[in-house]
Amino acid sequence: MTTTGRLDGATVEVIRNYLVSVGEQMRRTLVRAAFNPVIYEVLDFGISLYNGELELMAEAAGITHFLGANDYAIRKGVEYVGRENMASGDVYLLNYPYWSGAHSYDAMLFAPVFRDGKDGPAAYLAVRAHWMDLGAKAPGYVLDSTDMHQEGLIFPGTKIVSRGEPVHDILELVRFNSRLPDLTIGDFHAQLAALRTGEIRLAQVWEKFGGDTVDQAVRQIIEHGERVSRKGVAALPDGTWTAVEYCDDDSITDDLIRMEVKVTIDGDRMIVDFNGSDGAVLGPVNLPIGSTESLAKATLKELTSPHEPTNAGHFRNLEVRADPGNFFHAVYPSATFTQWSAIVAFEMLHKALAGVIASIPASSGGDEPGFMALGHDPRTGRDFVISNNEGIGWGATRDHDGANAQQHPSQSVVRNTPIEVLEHKSTIFHERLELIPDSGGAGKFRGGVGVLRQVRYLADGEVLSMKKKSKTRPWALDGGHEPEPSEMVLWPGTDRAKRVGMYRAAMKAGDRFINRTAGGGGYGNPLDRDPAAVVADVLDGYVTAESAERLYGVIVNGPGDWRPTPARTARATEVSRRTKEG
Repeated sequence: MTTTGRLDGATVEVIRNYLVSVGEQMRRTLVRAAFNPVIYEVLDFGISLYNGELELMAEAAGITHFLGANDYAIRKGVEYVGRENMASGDVYLLNYPYWSGAHSYDAMLFAPVFRDGKDGPAAYLAVRAHWMDLGAKAPGYVLDSTDMHQEGLIFPGTKIVSRGEPVHDILELVRFNSRLPDLTIGDFHAQLAALRTGEIRLAQVWEKFGGDTVDQAVRQIIEHGERVSRKGVAALPDGTWTAVEYCDDDSITDDLIRMEVKVTIDGDRMIVDFNGSDGAVLGPVNLPIGSTESLAKATLKELTSPHEPTNAGHFRNLEVRADPGNFFHAVYPSATFTQWSAIVAFEMLHKALAGVIASIPASSGGDEPGFMALGHDPRTGRDFVISNNEGIGWGATRDHDGANAQQHPSQSVVRNTPIEVLEHKSTIFHERLELIPDSGGAGKFRGGVGVLRQVRYLADGEVLSMKKKSKTRPWALDGGHEPEPSEMVLWPGTDRAKRVGMYRAAMKAGDRFINRTAGGGGYGNPLDRDPAAVVADVLDGYVTAESAERLYGVIVNGPGDWRPTPARTARATEVSRRTKEG
């Protein structure tokens, strides 16, 4: 079927859903075939579909950060390889951080897809997922690298499958440079299976509707995305808003890293400028420009069209500025392995706009405070590396409390690793996992509460604490209170007890750590909170009776039984007077 004119809306919508379904089937293949729990439990991946012009057509649910970075990476990868050098069945491996927009273990496989009657690739598929080891200077995450060459094997768009056949020498290079070769090679094959699923399903869509019809539908889908995004931005007030945040340090020095963003709304355009930030630092927390663009894309999409599938059109009205050498535009050979700084930056973007966009909440924990366990399992005779993304409390808004113990908003569909998997795949044992009372910032609307996890090692190993917002508090809004930051406490209850942020520690059998995560920032004066909500918080264990009295001015005696403190009474009198005065 050939088409030259515009398609009706119903046909376009049907084709759009078929393309989204292609991505979803790729996703299911990846999850079912993966060897590594970070992929099949945590969902640490990003899957994207592009047309022949490298414009995003559709994607599958995955890590927001990956999905946005795939757009930059596919352009750099295809530019490096050259369209004219690609053949049907080829697959390429890209993890060069300055092109891929992520650290070196987030390996992106991409493949051209050809169609009869069309010169060159008619589409491209990309599957990015976290590999557990590629031979970096230390197992697990690298917390103290000072240049890219300490961060593992690098592939700039290397052909790893040629005309349908894996390139033996490249796979052997990967295998012999990985501390966990079975997991790494297994996950490669899972990504390859996802790509092959996408190729088959995309060919079926072309066959069903005709290639030219699908191409026209994609053009209209992208045009629609652009219209929606421009309309959404145009509805926002014009102006420039600035926010500053601090990342703990670069793991080499103890110096805070100053980050600054200026967000400008100019008609139907959004400009996000990071050039006021510090320059690149020595340690591995610098962000490649693809990663930085991804932060801005996620924020724009959230504000303008959060409920519809993403395509390239949604970002045509976005400009991201970060000069090469800036903290937000790492260049060779800057270290980039531990990019938790991106989550702090994501919150900074929201902080800049929180004063003018009512839907933006206070800070959600400020960070994603995960951990990683490493060691040798005497039960299996094998080394292990396993990680967990810990839940935090979400920030409150002007009309509701923050959610408790959730994955950070920037992480989209990411999940934590179930205790059963953590213990089965390692030598750690959980002694406590509970919500932390009073960890949410107090306010008229309360921040969600964080999580406490206490773990004991059954055999010698290591723990990696992964936090970049442990020295400064998450932010609150409109008089709400800022919560305590996240922390890990090593060897709690002993004379060796030590509070850490980003840190690697050797653990002996019997050693413990406690991982505490921050709650969300509060919104509004706590003395304005509905007393019934305060009583419910105390009964539910989210707020202690002492804090209810001290922060909220509510003395809780039992269900439905409370009385105000003098501070609450005085506040109510003041609010009443102001209301009468208009």
